[in-house]
Amino acid sequence: MRRSILARISTWAIRIVILWLAFTFLWVLAYRWINPPVTSLMIRDWVAGQTVRREWRSLDALSPNLAYAAIAAEDQNFCRHTGFDFEAISKAIESNRSGHRLRGGSTISQQVAKNAFLWSGRSWVRKALEAYFTVLIELTWPKQRVLEVYLNIAEWGIGVYGAEAASQYYYGHSAARLSRAQAAAMASILPAPLRWSPHKLPHGVARKARSVQRWIPFIQREMSGCLHLS
Repeated sequence: MRRSILARISTWAIRIVILWLAFTFLWVLAYRWINPPVTSLMIRDWVAGQTVRREWRSLDALSPNLAYAAIAAEDQNFCRHTGFDFEAISKAIESNRSGHRLRGGSTISQQVAKNAFLWSGRSWVRKALEAYFTVLIELTWPKQRVLEVYLNIAEWGIGVYGAEAASQYYYGHSAARLSRAQAAAMASILPAPLRWSPHKLPHGVARKARSVQRWIPFIQREMSGCLHLS
């Protein structure tokens, strides 16, 4: 009798796992073509009564300056890795152990996994799920789609989501018209968009923005075989 109950539990557990794997795979696959309608951060803002600004734009409708600036600032190995930049992770761990300013090693793909499918937090469960969704994204999406979704769901200020809404909010014009300096400033605030503004960058962030601006043409040449931006 006891063995029969255990067998039934095991059977149902296996079915649930299979169903969950199938659901998450189809969910990620659908987002290859369907734009994510909402993120956990947007829901957080709505619940708090905050107005959410968001306007989706295809990657071709955004300034290439911003695409390359985001890669320069957040993930310089974007086209070379398969979701995880182990070199960046190693450097982040070493920096954090040595007592320097905390830094992350997340790739753009990992940030898309977190923002599009999960919630913010530092629990091991959330990190494990982030790794799982990152693998699915890299298996089913081209790099251009990864970058497009990232630029359209990234938080860029209080209630400001996506490159178009951010460009309109900070500069009063479309993200298609962002200059290198504007794109570099916007990309540089991504780690802390609720504390920083492109118009008033702290000294260290301003230095990073200048570096990102210089890197844009190099990233453009290096990524030409991976990304096809007009």
